Amino acid sequence: MSNSVIQESKDRMEKCLKSLQVDLGKMRTGRASLSMLDAVRVDYYGTPTPLSQVGTLGVPEPRMITIAPWESKLIPDIERAILKSDLGLNPVNDGKLVRLPIPALTEERRRDLVKIAKKQGEEAKVALRHVRRDSMDSLKKQEKDGLPKDEVKHLGDEVEKITHEYVAKVDQIISAKEKELLEV
Repeated sequence: MSNSVIQESKDRMEKCLKSLQVDLGKMRTGRASLSMLDAVRVDYYGTPTPLSQVGTLGVPEPRMITIAPWESKLIPDIERAILKSDLGLNPVNDGKLVRLPIPALTEERRRDLVKIAKKQGEEAKVALRHVRRDSMDSLKKQEKDGLPKDEVKHLGDEVEKITHEYVAKVDQIISAKEKELLEV
């Protein structure tokens, strides 16, 4: 039963790591990529809807994304959603199409993106610590239910060790992304 706590901790921490990698994958590095817009939600009849479900997205050239909404009245909502996102992009509207020019990254913007990446890394570490806390609480509950104290201590040490491993993995991912962003 107590090994399930360890396995559940590993599974949840792995999900935190995957989530961080997905978030960092959406971060732009100077080229147009539709995955940058995955997190953008448009208010579509009162429901936050992914941008890909309200229009056709395309990349006609390396530094441009086009959005052709299925309903032209959605254009202001699409522009608003893009401006609200952390992407730092300025949509251009011609009445039928929304164009997103992807500017070349300046040194200042690169540094801003590094700060955002580090912030996401810290959020991932907080999530890992929440998993650790939940696991420790579960072990304490099992101790009250009759699990030997030395077994609880051993398993607690194991959870702590796993947490440190995953925090180190987060640090490695963030430093790799920082190097990628600062590369000219």
